[in-house]
Amino acid sequence: MTRFRPCIDLHEGRVKQIVGSSLSDSGAALKTNFVSDRDAASFAALYRADDLRGGHVIMLNAGNEAAARAALAAFPGGLQIGGGITADKAAAWLEAGASHVIVTSWLFDKQGRFQAGNLEALVAAVGTERLVIDLSCKATSGGWTVAMNRWQTLTDLAVDHATLDHLASHCAEFLIHAVDVEGKCQGIDPALVTHLGAWGKLPVTYAGGARSLEDLRRVEELSAGRVDVTIGSALDIFGGAGVTYRECVEFNRRVCRSDGHETSLAPDV
Repeated sequence: MTRFRPCIDLHEGRVKQIVGSSLSDSGAALKTNFVSDRDAASFAALYRADDLRGGHVIMLNAGNEAAARAALAAFPGGLQIGGGITADKAAAWLEAGASHVIVTSWLFDKQGRFQAGNLEALVAAVGTERLVIDLSCKATSGGWTVAMNRWQTLTDLAVDHATLDHLASHCAEFLIHAVDVEGKCQGIDPALVTHLGAWGKLPVTYAGGARSLEDLRRVEELSAGRVDVTIGSALDIFGGAGVTYRECVEFNRRVCRSDGHETSLAPDV
């Protein structure tokens, strides 16, 4: 069954919600939806209190390491960590309390060509069971293509079922932001959600555009319950007005239809 997964996005050491496609090295104006006066650890403690495991902490630029470590310490084993992860750094983040490390850009060279050797090095460093591959992507003429380098560079990797099949033996989960709609609170990419649900062989978390409780339900319907959802800018704890955090917690505590028992639907770590 689809469930809500929380997030903590860090930029310049602070918890923010940013339109991801505006992250750039060109000096163009950054589009920021929200800047919190609460630190990352307080959000992690909130998620821990509600047993919301499997969320992600993403370091969007340099200078976020201290805030990220504080969040992981506040919820040991409950959060994944991404942003600048390499084979050399990965094990240290697990030791700091992350349940998994999330990797994108390090799997590619500067031209966006997939580097199988880098993936093998990560697997050797942390094991497949502690690795999440981020396939955040942009819509292209043939479907969707992975975008790296803070989503500025298109790679040579398509987000199709063949790619998912190939990478599935190297990781525990996939995290996939729909870059074109991420941070805009204008609704999900239903075609991408349907595409991911039709594969459904490993846990997949979708992020991008979700703005209401109805979007959670829609992802569950479109993916046959095989895809989880992260909500950012629309969430009240991030200054949004589309859906409350408490509604999302209750969504995860639905009575499980299969056995009639209430469950938080939180994964074991």
